[in-house]
Amino acid sequence: MRMMLAIAAPLLLAAASPAASVADLGWLAGDWVSEADGRWTEESWSAPRGAMMIGYSRSGRGEVLREFEFLRIAAGEGGTLAYLAQPQGRAPVAFPLTKHDATSATFENAAHDYPQRIAYARSGDTLTATISKIDGSKARSWTYRRR
Repeated sequence: MRMMLAIAAPLLLAAASPAASVADLGWLAGDWVSEADGRWTEESWSAPRGAMMIGYSRSGRGEVLREFEFLRIAAGEGGTLAYLAQPQGRAPVAFPLTKHDATSATFENAAHDYPQRIAYARSGDTLTATISKIDGSKARSWTYRRR
């Protein structure tokens, strides 16, 4: 029994931990756009380099910019990756990485008002970004195509 626990414990810890490097999220890199009914949203991410990805998002209607946000993915407190968002250029808010795989990543900050969860999933040249409360309520999604 002790032998099984000694073997299983590291596997359980590895499964529970989202330990990742910035390079593991390289699938997010690129220029992404969503356009419908005169409204547009763009999100761009640099390739991982120097243990960081840098991005921005902007949204508008026609030629009028409505919102913008500076973004980073880098190691946060304790070395865990975090998504750092600066809406309208304000002070950054950190959302630590809670889970990831080869084509998706979820970041959460239950102490933030809204959003509390930011999730990305990629399928080929399509990227879906979803924000929500920590319980999944009040979800809003954007579907982007690679530019």
